[in-house]
Amino acid sequence: MTVHVVFVHGLFMTGVESLPLRRYLARDLDAATHTFPYMATLEPIGTVAARLARRLTRLANGDAQAIVHLVGHSFGGLIVLHALEQGSRTHGSRPGSGAPPPGRVVLLGSPVAGSGAAVALAGRPVLGRALGRSGAALAAPGLGDVRSNGHEIGIVAGDRAAGLGRFFAGFNEPNDGTIAVRETELAGAVDRIVLPVSHTGMLLSPRVARETAYFLRHGRFSLTASS
Repeated sequence: MTVHVVFVHGLFMTGVESLPLRRYLARDLDAATHTFPYMATLEPIGTVAARLARRLTRLANGDAQAIVHLVGHSFGGLIVLHALEQGSRTHGSRPGSGAPPPGRVVLLGSPVAGSGAAVALAGRPVLGRALGRSGAALAAPGLGDVRSNGHEIGIVAGDRAAGLGRFFAGFNEPNDGTIAVRETELAGAVDRIVLPVSHTGMLLSPRVARETAYFLRHGRFSLTASS
């Protein structure tokens, strides 16, 4: 059985920052790891998601035993969910229908319930333009129930408030410096944990790496779910 893990980076990132996490997952899961590049400021999220869905199918390459896990950080998590939604809507869940290959999903600090920091940034005449085409997706009030095509979804949120987003959002609730813990809540997720990490720091955290690997292997986190 071939195991793949595809990492989808966040806004203004490249995927290089995920190297420590990808190395850990490669060792722990005996998996081939991949990054998925995109330009969120220039491409509509639907276009990016469609390209990701095609990438997942190519990785399986007709191998019925292939497992393709997904790890999305921040905005990358929204792309992952849109890709699963597109696959569910377009192909259904019938075997051999072209639906995404089986696997699990971990979202790291993804604003699935909308981003207050992005809304505040979008309201600034100059800085708001930096969001480009990603602005609408980040400011959306939430994804609601996601058709995940059978993929179990786990969520990791951080509550160490260290990041530029706090200067725009004016958080008065637990947050990772960019995304509020509340903004990571997703109906249909099978497990969710909150760890003492910042939005970018979670990519370098050994604890986050261990929990991500554990979920991809078992469909749950080793820690008790928290809120």
